[in-house]
Amino acid sequence: MITLVLSSNMKRMLKNNVLVRKLTGIETAGSLNILFTDKTGTLTKGKLEVIGLINGNYKEFNNELEVSKYSKYHDIVKKSIIYNNASSYNESKTKIIGGNVTDKALLAFITSDTSKTLKTSNYIPFSSKYKYSSIVVEDKEKINFIKGSPEKILSSCNYYYDEFGTKKSFTNKKEFISRINSYSVKGIRLLALATSNSRIRGNLNNLCLVGVVLIKDEVRSEAIEGVRLVKGAHIQTVMITGDNIDTAKAIAKEVGIIDSDDDIVLTSDELNSKSDEELKRILPKLRVVARSLPQDKSRLVRISEELNLVVGMTGDGVNDAPALKKADVGFAMGSGTEVSKEASDIVILDDNFISISKAILFGRTIFKSIRKFIIVQLTINLCAISLSIICPFIGIDTPVTVIQMLWVNMVMDTLAGLAFAYEPPLLEYMNEKPKKRDESIINKYMVSEILFTGIYSAIICILFLKSSFIGTFFRDSVDKGYLMSAFFGLFIFIDIFNSFNARTSRLDIFANIFDNKVFIVIMLFITIVQVLLIYYGGSIFRTVPLTFKEFMIMFGIALTVIPIDWVRKIIYRKYNGLESV
Repeated sequence: MITLVLSSNMKRMLKNNVLVRKLTGIETAGSLNILFTDKTGTLTKGKLEVIGLINGNYKEFNNELEVSKYSKYHDIVKKSIIYNNASSYNESKTKIIGGNVTDKALLAFITSDTSKTLKTSNYIPFSSKYKYSSIVVEDKEKINFIKGSPEKILSSCNYYYDEFGTKKSFTNKKEFISRINSYSVKGIRLLALATSNSRIRGNLNNLCLVGVVLIKDEVRSEAIEGVRLVKGAHIQTVMITGDNIDTAKAIAKEVGIIDSDDDIVLTSDELNSKSDEELKRILPKLRVVARSLPQDKSRLVRISEELNLVVGMTGDGVNDAPALKKADVGFAMGSGTEVSKEASDIVILDDNFISISKAILFGRTIFKSIRKFIIVQLTINLCAISLSIICPFIGIDTPVTVIQMLWVNMVMDTLAGLAFAYEPPLLEYMNEKPKKRDESIINKYMVSEILFTGIYSAIICILFLKSSFIGTFFRDSVDKGYLMSAFFGLFIFIDIFNSFNARTSRLDIFANIFDNKVFIVIMLFITIVQVLLIYYGGSIFRTVPLTFKEFMIMFGIALTVIPIDWVRKIIYRKYNGLESV
């Protein structure tokens, strides 16, 4: 049943942009306690756009055309962007290829010729450790172009270029930093461009600021709904991003991850300054980690698992692979590297946070489907075992023949498994608390239904066979063929009606029934086959045709399991609330 329900849901999940690589990952997703998520492309659209450039004397440019009015400064800005960049245009100049999304956004800002004609050397690629990249360009003189986080670059800037390309002393640095931080709190990413006449050897010093680039990455509207669903599912969501703390806070507030003054936001440095014990104490209130490093993800997963939490982690890069592998459920992004996908359990094809919430919903639905199947299985098994033990003592040696039991097993196992495998994912499941890591697959609600309905089914079966009153409604024969034919039908129809009871904890057993058409088809198929076996099974199935009256009496007695289960549901709600499977 587990394999059946997991595999049958893979196709449905694929239609929702969720590719399942490991079957167990689906069910585990439904039990998540904490989810660590990336920002760019997951919570935001991932389509970065340069919306402006500010130089050291607060001159703001909205596009390259405005910069080009100042030829000398334009030349510095252009070289700074196109040479210190891992992206480039394809041969037809129609598409930007290579590099990351930031490099692509920077190159798209330059609408004039982006050909690289000058000799370059000493390229230092961007790293999360140093937070900058640099390259030496040989023009009339060697100039080192540096690009990186403002907090890293600005502290080393002693000069800046004004709009005329003239170097000036950076005396208003504190005021400038305060000015650009006002953009960060609006959710705008900042990237500093600078130059140096000396070769970079690990430490930045005596730089000249070219300008600070303003980059906008709009929040996905559906991500706000996704975060709301995940939080409503009592799953703690923590955003991990390379952005600075102000930008990270602004985005987290916009999508709803931060909604309280008690929520904690840490930078990577602050995170690493804390011991494991300190981190365990604040983890329940942690919401954002800014300027994060790849190793931060692995540490957070380890700490969470030590607290016995079921952990989900998203990632798209090579450096994310260890954390994705270590997490209980690793979500790789469809646009990510092959390494990250190989390390993951589930691939989110559209890089969208709401698809992660759908994976969680499907996980919860699948777990419930397995539980519903177990209810039907154990209920009818309890009834069958009771009959097998009691019947020999009351003079009935074979209430169900071997051939009949094979059909019963097909109904209980294969067909019931298929019917429950297609249960619809209902949004109401997202309001429930996650299952604990060590939670039993059988809960109190299931026990009540299995025992109550199982015992009731056994009682009506025994009364059906031994009650002289019930016997008067069926024609008499030497081998009691009519009564035993009706009993075979009774046993199967009890199982069918039990399946409707198990589908929902509501009194309305037809709730959302049309969202599972497979269930309807299978129950109709079992009913039709059972009627055919009663009337045409003959000696093979030990059946003889019943009259309409005999059939309806048998059918009516089987139907009583539904109102009896209503009574159980009402009593259970009174003492245990609305708990379900």
